[in-house]
Amino acid sequence: MASAVTISSLHRLSAPTLSALLLEQDPTLDLKADTSRIAIIDVRDDDYIGGHIKGAHHFPSRTLDATLPALVRKLQDKETVVFHCALSQQRGPGAALRYLRERQRILGTLNANKKKNDTEQQGSEEAKEEDQAAPVEQKVYVLDRGFVGWQEVYGEDERLTEGYRKELWKDGYWM
Repeated sequence: MASAVTISSLHRLSAPTLSALLLEQDPTLDLKADTSRIAIIDVRDDDYIGGHIKGAHHFPSRTLDATLPALVRKLQDKETVVFHCALSQQRGPGAALRYLRERQRILGTLNANKKKNDTEQQGSEEAKEEDQAAPVEQKVYVLDRGFVGWQEVYGEDERLTEGYRKELWKDGYWM
């Protein structure tokens, strides 16, 4: 079964909208906490220098395929997942697309196994408990203009950006 998700159907999120979501959720921005509803996935490779969005998870695009199943499990309870690379023109959108397709594949397998178990355990308490543990509906976005756009506005904002090195950005994006 082919996925209905395409690059053109991915939703974009602007830097100001993302910063508002982050600060609204938790002013301390502990995105790696289990209670966080938002996950930011930075897929930059060798250009992962000069800073990053506070609390972002780094999954280089060159190794993403091998780590996708683990990433889907890690983010299963997140309501919002935002992918980005430097410019969010290729790697970020590609990673978001691969993530959505892998998530659909995994959830499809889980749902098929659940239906099989439900048939075998008709009416049992276990089947009723499993029904309550439905996966969280996720909104998956691509950060518009990537980290380059982010750092132009929030690079020096220590609430939102970690490890920022202004001298690396003074002449713009160099890759």
